[in-house]
Amino acid sequence: MTVEDSLEARAARGDRAAFSALMSATKSDLHRFIRRYVGDDEEAWDLVQETYTSAWLAMRRYDSARAFPTWLRAIALNKCRDWGRKRTVRRVVRGVMGLDAPEAMAVGEDRPDPEARLDDQRQVAALDRALAGLPDQLKAPLILSALEGRSHADIARIVGATPKAVETRIARARARLAQIMKAS
Repeated sequence: MTVEDSLEARAARGDRAAFSALMSATKSDLHRFIRRYVGDDEEAWDLVQETYTSAWLAMRRYDSARAFPTWLRAIALNKCRDWGRKRTVRRVVRGVMGLDAPEAMAVGEDRPDPEARLDDQRQVAALDRALAGLPDQLKAPLILSALEGRSHADIARIVGATPKAVETRIARARARLAQIMKAS
């Protein structure tokens, strides 16, 4: 298949079926990234939809020199940041300090002890809250590196920083996350 026949190129020319195929290929990974970023499954699905809507509207400007998932992550990251700003405004307007705690992710079903499973769920929920509470400039590089296994160069392209800055941000994020988890 030539570059002109790629799904990305066809989608950039307005081919809805090609864009749907790209969505199918990237939806799970994109949702996982956003879920880890915002710490809430329902909000994550909403942001996935917003990301794909924005991607479709910007698809004609897609630069084929960038990998589609990398380009999509940059859009998703902007959506997550917007969500965070709106959430902060809602807190101030409502006079509350937070939204409902995110539901704990399911922990392996092979643990027969309900108390151990509940403890695991609490730890996962605490980690999700701590991760969601990190500043944007630390949170995104950490999620992209530790949870998605992306290279510093790839992360630098997504967040608009140098690979060295990404390395520093990841180290700071890990240190901050360790402090938060130790305190809880």
